[in-house]
Amino acid sequence: MRYIFLFLIFLFSGNVTAQIDNPLDSLLSLDEYLGYVKTYHPIVKQANLIINESEAKLLKARGAFDPKLEVDYDRKKFKNTEYYDKLNATFKIPTWYGVEFKANFEENTGEFLNPEFSVPTDGLYSAGVSVSLAKGLLINERMAMLKQAKLFTRQAQADQQLLVNEILYEASITYFKWLKSFRNREVYQSFLSNATLRFNGIKRSYREGERAAIDTLEARLTLNTRKLDLEKARIKYIKSSLELSNFLWLNNDTPVELRSSIQPDTTTFNRIDDILNVTGFDSEDFDVEAHPKIQSLSLKYESLLLNKRLKQNNLLPKIDLQYNFLSQTPDETGTFNTQNYKAGLSISVPLFLRKERGDLRLAKLKLQDVEFERTTTRVNLKNKIDAVSQEIESYQIQNQLTQELVNDYEVMLKAEERKFFLGESSLFLVNSREAKLIENKIKAIDLENKYFTTKANLFNIMANVL
Repeated sequence: MRYIFLFLIFLFSGNVTAQIDNPLDSLLSLDEYLGYVKTYHPIVKQANLIINESEAKLLKARGAFDPKLEVDYDRKKFKNTEYYDKLNATFKIPTWYGVEFKANFEENTGEFLNPEFSVPTDGLYSAGVSVSLAKGLLINERMAMLKQAKLFTRQAQADQQLLVNEILYEASITYFKWLKSFRNREVYQSFLSNATLRFNGIKRSYREGERAAIDTLEARLTLNTRKLDLEKARIKYIKSSLELSNFLWLNNDTPVELRSSIQPDTTTFNRIDDILNVTGFDSEDFDVEAHPKIQSLSLKYESLLLNKRLKQNNLLPKIDLQYNFLSQTPDETGTFNTQNYKAGLSISVPLFLRKERGDLRLAKLKLQDVEFERTTTRVNLKNKIDAVSQEIESYQIQNQLTQELVNDYEVMLKAEERKFFLGESSLFLVNSREAKLIENKIKAIDLENKYFTTKANLFNIMANVL
């Protein structure tokens, strides 16, 4: 009778373990979770501001080429005497190179007017051009700013991708911790059920005189140990759930608290490559030049190269030439001619050029710094890719071996339970076999988590777009 009763206990405890694997009421899969993070997380939205900032800077740089209308009016009257009344209106059109077109209207009157400001009664019209013949001809501040703004827009897209990738990586790691703590809790919960049934059965056998009192004590020790392990696992699961909630937001920037009924997807192992977009990755085919970090550094290098060209151009003397056709009647054809004009030439050059030479030297040093960083980043990326690839292969082997260990320990536990049923074993040996099985299941879960983390590292290094 005793053996039949104990056999039913072990048989029922195995059924309890199987019942844990029932379909979950509410699943939050990794791809669905990352979709929420990418769409609603504030840091992702903040990363998108980088592109908006670059577009604003581009608009600002283009503003340097906007046409300008300038009006200068000056008048002086004292004791009923008009000393002067001067009006100067100018319309300017900047162009890409150091050339500026302009049209001007000038009207000046007064008793004490400087003779050089004397113009016809109806005013004087002019149309002309100003040209920088040396410094500022092929490249100037306006040209450099606009080109750099365009480069910055492209660089911002690469930087935004890196920032979004980083937050998705952190979110993935948090999900894997949540999944690990959930599976650990499930393991301890299932074996607590087994220990509870076993303790109740042995206690009843003791009351019927079929078991010694020490057996009930040993069964209770195992039961309390399982309760303690489950409580520790439960707290870790709660903490990981709260950490996961940090990445969940709604469209109106409202944080979301994860409900206790929502559980992770335990089939993530089969879909991890597709979710993180690392399916069929081959380190030999990895194009490091296409990496967003390298692209960002290359665009930064181009921007600094423009800055260097500008500093080199500043070594040239400043030679500005102006030529304006003058006319009293601009509406008549042919009145603008070379007989009436206003021209000027301005030349300026520092004697030692110490400021210009210092700026050029600093520009060259910045270029070297970025080039060193770009070279180092290439090597680091390649080495990280190789290391992670080998680590993934190793964890695949370790996962397979650990799963075989779990299967073997399950067989050993069942065999020990049958021997215990036949009276050829002890409760101590059954508990020892079960403890080893639990230990290896936890190891298997931990190895799976490391495998997931390594996949996430590969995703982060590649800076993939989901």
